[in-house]
Amino acid sequence: MSEIIFETQDLTKVYDTSDVQVHALRGVEVKFYASEMTVLLGASGSGKSTLLNILGGLDRGTDGKVLFRGQDITHADEHALTDFRRRHVGFVFQFYNLMPSLTARENVALVTHIATDPMTPEAALELVGLGNRINHFPAELSGGEQQRVAIARAIAKRPGVLLCDEPTGALDSKTGIKVLEALVAVNQELGTTTAIITHNAEIRRIAHRVLYMQDGRIVRSE
Repeated sequence: MSEIIFETQDLTKVYDTSDVQVHALRGVEVKFYASEMTVLLGASGSGKSTLLNILGGLDRGTDGKVLFRGQDITHADEHALTDFRRRHVGFVFQFYNLMPSLTARENVALVTHIATDPMTPEAALELVGLGNRINHFPAELSGGEQQRVAIARAIAKRPGVLLCDEPTGALDSKTGIKVLEALVAVNQELGTTTAIITHNAEIRRIAHRVLYMQDGRIVRSE
């Protein structure tokens, strides 16, 4: 049995607006395992992004618990969460957020400067298939290449966890497949526990597990 990296217990998230409560998560209980690649599928508003944001320490649940490697991080203060994200979690979002004035290598190097045991930018870019593009600026790269630079930046600090929220959402399907292949290569090479929100059906073939979310709950796993 693989090590449990994340475990949620009766995790709930409620957003209070001016006149209504929005229940984004409703008692979610789920485990994510070491070196596993998991895909979260579900309609918009089903709770996928909220779950990933709480796991990654970007948001907090309203009730319930979140355990990381058996340690309760539910009530960790902001300093502890910042350290948790810096040491253990890499993020990839739909939009690349690269610095336009920096080359691919320099964009990745931004992360390696604050990591304790980083990869070299060259190694990280090689892993995602961009070893020959390290000196190119974002404007000289395609959308898919920019997203792969963002993945290289996320993994360069050797995080135990990689959380990806619609990493192919701004790309066409053919380009999106190349990005997903880069995520698979990272998972296989580094053993990173990877959770991906995506509507790209191709990922189902290469994921270890698919979780289906609906109305703030996990309704099926396969």
